[in-house]
Amino acid sequence: MRPSHSTLRDLLAKRDFYAGGLMLLLGLGIALKGTTYRAGTLMHMGPGFLPTALGVVLVLIGIAIAAAALAPGESEGDESILPPHPQWWAWLCILMSPVCFIFFGRYFGMIPGTFMCVFVAALGDKGATWLSTIILSAIVTVFGVALFSYFLQVPMPVLTWRGGL
Repeated sequence: MRPSHSTLRDLLAKRDFYAGGLMLLLGLGIALKGTTYRAGTLMHMGPGFLPTALGVVLVLIGIAIAAAALAPGESEGDESILPPHPQWWAWLCILMSPVCFIFFGRYFGMIPGTFMCVFVAALGDKGATWLSTIILSAIVTVFGVALFSYFLQVPMPVLTWRGGL
């Protein structure tokens, strides 16, 4: 008969334990880095207030997720960290989309940067067609440029040309 509590081997096989630990470490790093800036007050927040607060929240969520992995309960069998058939192409597209935003945003402006960011990320979806990917990218670009450039007035050129890559 198997004991009801988790053994160390069972615990290390749980994805939730690793996810909680990773969130805890990431939140701790963000919170510690945020404390190097001036925090200010609730009425006049400084540049360190939000990163520190979000880092602490991330630490608490990480602890909750890791603690849930420690709780005895229904074991779902062997939970490996990677899924049985990882979608490497989708992961690559999602990871490359911010790189595309940085590159195209820097050299060509917010419109091409936003379009390429969404376009490359949407290429990772196996069920998407070229037309749906282009339409999605165009719609997000219109709303993104309207929000960040016109309403929030982010100081980034909408369209630009910087030759000499």
